[in-house]
Amino acid sequence: MSKEEDTNQQSSPAQDDEPDEWDKRIFSTGCADENAKLTDCYYEKKDWRACKKEMEIFRACWKKHNNDERTSTKDA
Repeated sequence: MSKEEDTNQQSSPAQDDEPDEWDKRIFSTGCADENAKLTDCYYEKKDWRACKKEMEIFRACWKKHNNDERTSTKDA
């Protein structure tokens, strides 16, 4: 391994710790934990219909934090 490769490998984990734009937007909603649980459910089950409980919890959080107004979301 060259010295340059070694330096790049050492700096990579630090960069991964920094929140990206997506993370910042999710955290600003106040529903980051609910979003993570919903995403994890979908990742495990590969079917949104199997994640209705997680979706309802996320929606309740979304409304509680007035994100409907912020994003012009409308109930279907």
